[in-house]
Amino acid sequence: MSAPDALPLPPTVLEDVLTGDLARRVLVDQTLAMVLTDPSQPDEPVVWTNAAFTRLTGWAPEDVRGRNCRFLQTPRTDRDALARLRAALEAGEDHVELLLNARKDGSEFWNQLVVTHVRDDDGRVTHRVGVQVDVTARAVGDAVRETELTLARQTGERLALLSAVTDELTRHLEYGHAVDALAEVVVPRMATWGFVAVTNERGRFERVHVVTTDPGRRAEAVALGHEGPEWLLNSSRVQQALASGTDHVAEPFVVDVDSLPGRTTPRQLTLLRALGLGSALVVPLRARSGVIGVLCLVHERTDAFGQDAVVTAAHLSSRAGVVLENVRLYLAERDAAVTLQHSLLPVLGDVAGLDVAASYLPSGRRAEVGGDWFDAFALPDGAVSLAVGDVVGHDLRAAASMGQLRSLLRAAVWSGDEPGGALARLDELVRGLEIADLATCVQVRWERTDAGARLTWATAGHPPALVRLPDGDVVELTGGATTPVGLAGPGRGTQASRTVPPGSTLVLYSDGLVERRDRTLREGIAVLRAALAAVPASATAEQVRDALVDELVGRHQEDDVCLLVVRDP
Repeated sequence: MSAPDALPLPPTVLEDVLTGDLARRVLVDQTLAMVLTDPSQPDEPVVWTNAAFTRLTGWAPEDVRGRNCRFLQTPRTDRDALARLRAALEAGEDHVELLLNARKDGSEFWNQLVVTHVRDDDGRVTHRVGVQVDVTARAVGDAVRETELTLARQTGERLALLSAVTDELTRHLEYGHAVDALAEVVVPRMATWGFVAVTNERGRFERVHVVTTDPGRRAEAVALGHEGPEWLLNSSRVQQALASGTDHVAEPFVVDVDSLPGRTTPRQLTLLRALGLGSALVVPLRARSGVIGVLCLVHERTDAFGQDAVVTAAHLSSRAGVVLENVRLYLAERDAAVTLQHSLLPVLGDVAGLDVAASYLPSGRRAEVGGDWFDAFALPDGAVSLAVGDVVGHDLRAAASMGQLRSLLRAAVWSGDEPGGALARLDELVRGLEIADLATCVQVRWERTDAGARLTWATAGHPPALVRLPDGDVVELTGGATTPVGLAGPGRGTQASRTVPPGSTLVLYSDGLVERRDRTLREGIAVLRAALAAVPASATAEQVRDALVDELVGRHQEDDVCLLVVRDP
């Protein structure tokens, strides 16, 4: 039995396998490429191929008879796949494997190989049948899709990391915390251990934070972060990154372990070796003003950082540097704003023998400065002037306007104006000189009498003052109310009076203490009244202030808070 382009089947195979002309056509003439090998002979040679095999591979039957099927392999054939195939055949198991093979002309194709065993009546393997199917189109398509998915996954992971870095760093309003957060976010995702080291304006390292992914080495990481700067100053890679220009591209390198003893202290060398040294990647942290530090990633393996790590590091170089610089600039602006704010607020000393305590709590907005103010001072006639005000806005302009309004109100009261008249004069000046857009204020005159304290007050669009009486009752100082300063309205100059017994506590405040998104102003005042009533009668003004702040000021403060507490001891 033969075919023009097929080897004759061995007689034993004809007897054991073929039972008729139909079977012959199935084996010889079918479109599936087939090869028959004899594992009982040395090196398991090919003993038969069909015409489809020749059409697929270009190898004629006489070219391959007596040779092992290895002639189909190429240098690029997956060795792991061959090992799996070999292991299955040695175990006598049928197997399916995808192999990159080569035709006679050298062209490659993806071969979906199916190997089955032919056994005799006693179960012994006599031959193996290999069926080959050209699945190049499918394999290449799968490879392209896999590459696209890999690139998409890497891009997604990179964007997720950059987003996490930005989110985490912008969460911190302290520069040191932001530096630490950068290391904590990046290092565990990209390395075995690493660090962030930032410099000050003079180029000296001002903070180093070392992170390790191994819980058993955290003590070494913390210790290295507190070591001297020798190991950084003497690192050519770190210095190269600090001096790099905008065209610098960080490249991974194998750590030069042999040179470490000459550029570190014995203690630093011990810690570096304990953390593990293999390969590293040093990235400059580039801000608008230049390089402000480095991010160093270290892995115990010498081949840990691929091209994707280099690309991610390049993105981190500018993203993290700019965010850190923003935090630093914010702090500088905040310090200037706070200095201005505090310079405009009075320092409370002895106020005619009264127990006085005050707090100004900025909202945490970007400028951290606003138009809230308090004031307390003794008048020439022995009375005491008390005030809390709030200029609309949360910026330097509001703070500047606040300073002007406080000074004008002080002058009016000092010249002898009662609270109503002082607010009326202030309103006239604000509207005439266009000092501020709008402001609210409560002005109180405290006079000692034999019956207690005589309180005279006026409010301009401001929440009412509260008084805690010695018996624990809390009352609002209503009446004497007009529209906000700078807004024309009726009733200018009106005021109200009341005498309160000795031991009473007066509380003046801005709306930031009581009003927020989840409650109205009236609801907030009710909470304040309850908190004031709950304070012990023996509490000092400072203790009352602290108790009210603890009760009403939440973690996410939405507005500036100004609070003035006065008590007649």
